[in-house]
Amino acid sequence: MSHEVVEKNVGLLVVLVILVISVGGLVEIVPLFFATETTTPAPGVTKYSALRLEGRDIYIREGCYNCHSQMIRPFRAETERYGHYSVAGESVYDHPFQWGSKRTGPDLARVGGRYSDEWHHIHLINPRDVVPQSNMPSYPWLSETRLTGKDTAAKMRALNIAVGATCPSCELYTEQEIADAQGTVAGKTEAEALIAYLQGLGLASKQW
Repeated sequence: MSHEVVEKNVGLLVVLVILVISVGGLVEIVPLFFATETTTPAPGVTKYSALRLEGRDIYIREGCYNCHSQMIRPFRAETERYGHYSVAGESVYDHPFQWGSKRTGPDLARVGGRYSDEWHHIHLINPRDVVPQSNMPSYPWLSETRLTGKDTAAKMRALNIAVGATCPSCELYTEQEIADAQGTVAGKTEAEALIAYLQGLGLASKQW
């Protein structure tokens, strides 16, 4: 079939375009349903504790992902600076995942355990106290605002649904953990929750 025939027949052109897109889409999408590495937790990766879950929501609320990625690419320049490259199995408990590509600040995928809790606390209140050249804004209110935990159980139930639908082998929150969630986080500051979240990032990769 010559190009001239196809180009002059709009109906045929539309059918062929749809066919090509459909085949291309199937080739890209179908293998993902059988790729277990995207739906199985990487070694050492566990569900978030109630406090870390609240910290993750604060991370999202404050827009930390606008400047910090959590996606280390498999290139020498990246792995030497940040550590083991990111794998899909690290994000099975993340809805939404925090990979991204924006790096006004450093990648945080392996920041867990790199600094002390006190360092993070100072860094959140005034980043320039520990990194003089930093252009990160200050977040002093995180140390003043305390969690009530009234929505934590609902968040855990919602995550159970989201994770259960995409990761059959993932560990879900038990009814006891959900019942205890509010008492676990109530009274903690938002800074404590955010620091707990950051301190857990990338720890599993040390086992690989």
